[in-house]
Amino acid sequence: MTAALACLVVGIAVTGCADGSAAEPLSADQMFDDANATMGALKSVTIDTVTKVTGGDDFSSRLTTDLKGKCAFKSTSATGASLEQIRIDGTDYVRPNRIYLEESGRRMAGADEQDRWVKTPASKSQPGDGLSQCTHEFASFGRVDKGEPTKVNGAPVIPLKVTDEKDGSFTFYVAAESKPYILKVVYKDDEFDTTTSFSAFDEPLDVQPPDRAKVLDMSGIG
Repeated sequence: MTAALACLVVGIAVTGCADGSAAEPLSADQMFDDANATMGALKSVTIDTVTKVTGGDDFSSRLTTDLKGKCAFKSTSATGASLEQIRIDGTDYVRPNRIYLEESGRRMAGADEQDRWVKTPASKSQPGDGLSQCTHEFASFGRVDKGEPTKVNGAPVIPLKVTDEKDGSFTFYVAAESKPYILKVVYKDDEFDTTTSFSAFDEPLDVQPPDRAKVLDMSGIG
């Protein structure tokens, strides 16, 4: 096997080939740039996030998205409060559960669960309202250090640790085979411990509006 062919077999995701000869490991910065570029080129992805809060309520979320304007999102708190969202063609369908509404100060009669969706224009979404914009930025800044190879859900990865004096630390787990996808990111500071996992890269996106019978149309109000 020639050196050039060996480079192709091993893959440029983890190693680089200088002058078509011996394979040379990519630097941490090169690996990080390649991973960000690969993630930034995605057409769809599923993002699962679990956050542990010091002195507060832990929460988690799942976002399945085309990274533009079509997605399905659900956030859940340790208290049992949850908020679901479907965004399609500039329209949001939003469904808070009973606990979420009660924690927001809205009193509900009876004991039945709240299962209605509210339909509103996506343009009415505001920062801090708990809804997703269907986007995700794949970028970070700071000093990058390469860790020892390990595995994420059985897949070989290379950890890249990014530190910033003002913020906490990020560890990006980059796939060591095939494309350099970011499979997991762990963020830690004094208040938060967040693990974000990525999967279903470029898989067909199946996001559908909810059953009409359960939709309350508020798009013409306000």
